[in-house]
Amino acid sequence: MVQSKSWVMVKHFDGFPKNSDFQLKVEELPEPKNGEVLIEAVFLSVDPYMRPFSKLYMKEGDVMIGTQVAKVIQSKNSAFPVGSHVVSSCGWKTHAISDGKDLTLLMADWPKNVPMSLAVGAIGMPGLTALYGVEAVLKAQKGETLLVNAAAGAVGTVVGQIGKIHGCKVVGSAGSDAKVAFLKELGFDEAFNYKTVPSLEEALKKAAPEGYDCFFENVGGQFSTFALQQMKEFGRIAVCGGISTYHDTAYQTGVSLVKLQKYSYPFKAFFGKLRSREHVTKGFENMPAAFMGMLQGENIGKAIVTV
Repeated sequence: MVQSKSWVMVKHFDGFPKNSDFQLKVEELPEPKNGEVLIEAVFLSVDPYMRPFSKLYMKEGDVMIGTQVAKVIQSKNSAFPVGSHVVSSCGWKTHAISDGKDLTLLMADWPKNVPMSLAVGAIGMPGLTALYGVEAVLKAQKGETLLVNAAAGAVGTVVGQIGKIHGCKVVGSAGSDAKVAFLKELGFDEAFNYKTVPSLEEALKKAAPEGYDCFFENVGGQFSTFALQQMKEFGRIAVCGGISTYHDTAYQTGVSLVKLQKYSYPFKAFFGKLRSREHVTKGFENMPAAFMGMLQGENIGKAIVTV
């Protein structure tokens, strides 16, 4: 028998999440049945969408939603041999039993110089979200100007790099000087710290006096209001999120909540083309702290937890 630890949401978040909203539970798992596998978490993802989706799709007492890279440690399913790695949507758990329907098998020849944690980062859901927004929604073209906010996060860093690959002028907004410096390292043409500029409206105008053809929206609220005023005629907007509004108890101007579409794309297309940075928290016991830290903007790049 294997003991599985899990973090449950004991109370719906009222404003910003608190430690008391979470509870660590332990249960013994049975042996896998025919067609099932037992997986063990290796890397767990914490992402902004978990905050609004918890209200939409969870009830109090549910295991926190989320994805992880896990290792198959017992298998009665030939599609998932022992020792293989998968991406699972089982949530904040150290171990889980699955019939395989919610698992994505990672390729056996995964490059040794590519961290497997990127399967929940730059070459996983956040990277695919960025790709879908830039290519399928914005249809960004060479010579156009692309704006992305929360640009130093897991999605924003990839948005900017894909924009540059497409030949765009890329402008990014982030919440610290260290983040702005990282955006410059990634090749962003313009980047600014929205917390320290005297005027957000003027910072946007200064970065692109000609206006914006494409806007990849992650923040909502006041930023959205100013950015919309500076879009060019026939400009396009990919609405990915509205993190500035996720903890509000009263509605504010701008984007409040969106639901992403699924987008399928082969992982190998990303290898060697993108730079990534991870903000790593060690220890499953620190999942709530990692989640709340990510929501407060402590991370540069993808926030993950190692077990």
